[in-house]
Amino acid sequence: MMGEYHKPVMLHESIDGLDIKPDGVYIDVTFGGGGHSKAILERLGEGGRLFAFDRDPDAANNKIEDDRFELIAQDFKFLKNYLRFYRVSELDGILADLGVSSHQFNEGSRGFSIRFDGPLDMRMDQKSPLTAATIVNEYEESVIADILFQYGELRNSRKIAQVIVAARSEKPIKTIEQLKSVLQPLTPWGKENRFLAQVFQALRIEVNGELDSLKALLEQSLEMLKPGGRLSVITYHSLEDRLVKNFMQKGKFEGEVEKDFFGNKLTPFELVNRKPIMPSMEELGENNRSRSAKLRVAKKIENESV
Repeated sequence: MMGEYHKPVMLHESIDGLDIKPDGVYIDVTFGGGGHSKAILERLGEGGRLFAFDRDPDAANNKIEDDRFELIAQDFKFLKNYLRFYRVSELDGILADLGVSSHQFNEGSRGFSIRFDGPLDMRMDQKSPLTAATIVNEYEESVIADILFQYGELRNSRKIAQVIVAARSEKPIKTIEQLKSVLQPLTPWGKENRFLAQVFQALRIEVNGELDSLKALLEQSLEMLKPGGRLSVITYHSLEDRLVKNFMQKGKFEGEVEKDFFGNKLTPFELVNRKPIMPSMEELGENNRSRSAKLRVAKKIENESV
């Protein structure tokens, strides 16, 4: 089932980045098809433990039967609270593969892909009340423009928002094909897929609060990781990657790295790889979705000055 559900990206590289200890406690915060979790369990001994998070109910169909494993059906931004329930206060490693799963993209009814018609949904957690249709049909024009600019990096976001609001005043925009039709006059010739992907990315990030969840995860990783604990994160677009890169380099999301009286950098992490790891040519050939992936790995250091 996992093979159909989702092909893990940079599987071996991301697991190697965790430097797994057989008796360690690890978290896979993006369980999906369970590919990364299975690989972690293969390296854990009898005394090891693995927790996984996934807010998509479909992921529960891939649950692994193993006494060392626990799947938590929640957003990973609640990591610390749920681990407290399991009496876990320290971790040896955290893995995050932040991409939308193949399963989610391939299910037209979920509304994630521009390839299929379906409802404008885009919810990771289908119990959540906010859908892409809500944003498109109910948000104010200026707010839609801000979302498209900040999360889709679209420079003509105000014009796009204006066209959406004009169209919805005639008829609600409820499906993917309807939205594509509304956007057609603004779609650059020869760059249709990229333009639509940016619009869909912006809506999806807003629907799921993805960047807020990522920030919460990174901040909690600093509290939860043991000295020497590893953080292994795969990102798929510049907004995610910028947050991860800054946090690993500086221990914060913005501003310059802090220094002590002697000019030494004060940062809680040591970069395991100075530059992001990219998919191999072989993987790019086998898995098209890996083309935008970047893997960054950092180790929490014992003394916060380096």
